[in-house]
Amino acid sequence: MDAASRAGVSTLPRSARKDGRLAVIDIGSNSIRLVVFDGLKRAPATVFNEKVLCGLGRGLERSGHLNPEGVALAIPNLVRFTALAKAMGIERVDLIATAAVRDAEDGLDFVEAVQQETGHTIRVLSGAEEAQLSALGVIAGNPDADGIMGDLGGGSLELVEVNNGQIGHATTLALGPLRLMESCGDDRQTARALIDQTLGKVDWLAAGAGRAFYPVGGAWRNLARLHIEQKRHPLRAIHGHTILSDEAIKLTRLVSRQGKSSLSGIEFISRRRRETLPLGALVLSRLLKVTNSAAITFSTYGLREGYLFNQLSKRLQGEDPLISAAAEIAKREGRFGGLGSSLMTWCAPLFPQETKEEARLRLAASHLSDLGWREHPDFRAIQALRRILHFPLVGIDHPGRSFLAYTAFLRYGGVVDAPEAAVATALLTEDWRERARLLGSALRLAFRVSGATRGVLDRSHLNVDGSALELILPDDGSVPDGEAVQRRLRTLALVGGFEEARIVV
Repeated sequence: MDAASRAGVSTLPRSARKDGRLAVIDIGSNSIRLVVFDGLKRAPATVFNEKVLCGLGRGLERSGHLNPEGVALAIPNLVRFTALAKAMGIERVDLIATAAVRDAEDGLDFVEAVQQETGHTIRVLSGAEEAQLSALGVIAGNPDADGIMGDLGGGSLELVEVNNGQIGHATTLALGPLRLMESCGDDRQTARALIDQTLGKVDWLAAGAGRAFYPVGGAWRNLARLHIEQKRHPLRAIHGHTILSDEAIKLTRLVSRQGKSSLSGIEFISRRRRETLPLGALVLSRLLKVTNSAAITFSTYGLREGYLFNQLSKRLQGEDPLISAAAEIAKREGRFGGLGSSLMTWCAPLFPQETKEEARLRLAASHLSDLGWREHPDFRAIQALRRILHFPLVGIDHPGRSFLAYTAFLRYGGVVDAPEAAVATALLTEDWRERARLLGSALRLAFRVSGATRGVLDRSHLNVDGSALELILPDDGSVPDGEAVQRRLRTLALVGGFEEARIVV
C-alpha cells in the first residue's frame, strides 16, 4: 500500500503545477501558520514561514465551541496569509485544519466564514488523517525512522508507530495542552493521572521499547531548544537532535514543574507558549515512561511536510532527502552546475571500503563542495561551515551534519584544528575527522585541477598504486598541471598517508 492510500488523502489533481511554489496554511488548536514551499519535491525548501498563536481550541473542552477571541484573531490573519500568498504569485494555497475545528460544534461555521472572507476552502482533517500525515512528515525527514512518532498540538496528541519508514499502529488522543489546562487547571497531579489513564488505553505503546521516539510540534521543539541551551550543545539545529531517554525524562520533569513566571526569562519561548509548555513536557515525560523508548530524536518535519510528501509519486518518495537537497543546492549555486556525481567518482580511489552511510555522506559533501565560491576568499571556509551547520537539511543526524560542514571547511583551506571548526569537530570521532580531512583535501585538489568544470574533471582521475598516489592527466595537454596542482597533490598524499605523490600524463 502506498503512502497516499495509507493516509487516506487524495493526491494532487493532474492540473496542479508541480514545479511552482505552493503554500500550506495549517489551522491548529493553538496556532495558525503559513508556510510557502519552493515546490512539490522530495526536500522542499521553506520560502516563507509565519505563525500566529490564536488559541482557537482554548475553552473547547468546556464550551464545545471555538474560542471567540481566537476566532476574532484567526480570521483576519487568515485573510492576511492568503493575501500574502497571492502577492507572492502563489497559484496553489491549501488550507488544512486539525483538532479544534474538527471537534468544535461551530467548526463548520468557522470554515464557512473563512471561505467567505478569503475565497479559499478549508480541508478539515480527521484524527486518523492528521496522525498519519504527521507520521509521513517524520518519515519524509528521516526515511529510516523506527519507533513511535508523537505530534502534540494544542488540542490533540497523535501517536503513530513507524517501522523503518513504514506506518503501523496509529491513534489520536485528546491530550493537547489547551485541553489539559481546561480539564485540570494548575493541578499537575490531576493532569498526570488523566494523561496516564488516557495513555493506558492504547494497547500498542509498548512497541516503542528500546526504540526511538520522534517528537513533533511547537511545544516539544521548545524542549529541544532548552536542552541545547542547557547543555551548550555545539549545534543549534533541532532536526536530528537526539537525547537519551533518561536525560529527556529529567528535562521534561523539570519543565513540567515550572510556572509561567519561571519560564519568562527564556527569550525564545513566547508568552502564549509558556502557558502550554509545562503540560507539553508532562505529556512527553509520561509517554517516555509508557513506551520505554531508548532515546528521542526531534523532527522539524511534521503535518505540513507529510501533507506534501503524501502527494509525491512513489519514486520521489523513495529518494534520499539529504541527497536530493544537496544536489538541488549544487545545481542552484554551483558555478557551472553541480559536480557532485563527478566528484564522487573522482575521489573514489581514496575510499575503497566505505559503508553505505559513509558513501552517502561523501556524495552529499561532494554536492555541497562549491557552496562558498561567492564569498570573499578569506571567509569561504568559515562561511561554508556555518551555512551547512545551520542549513535546514533533513535525513541527517548531528554528527553527519558536522562531517559535511567540516569537510567543506577543509575543502576551502580551513586549518585542521582552527577554533572556528570546533563546533563541528566536537561531535566527530577521530575516524570521521580523518575522513573529513582526506575528503576535504581531495575536493580541494579536484577543484584546482578542473576549475570547477565537469569537462576538465572527467578527463583526469586519481589512482592508488601501492604506497603512491597518482594524478592521471590526459596526454593531449587539455588538463595541464602546475605548481598549485602539484602542491595540493602532495598535501593530499600526506593526509592520506602515501609515501609518494606523482602526476602521470
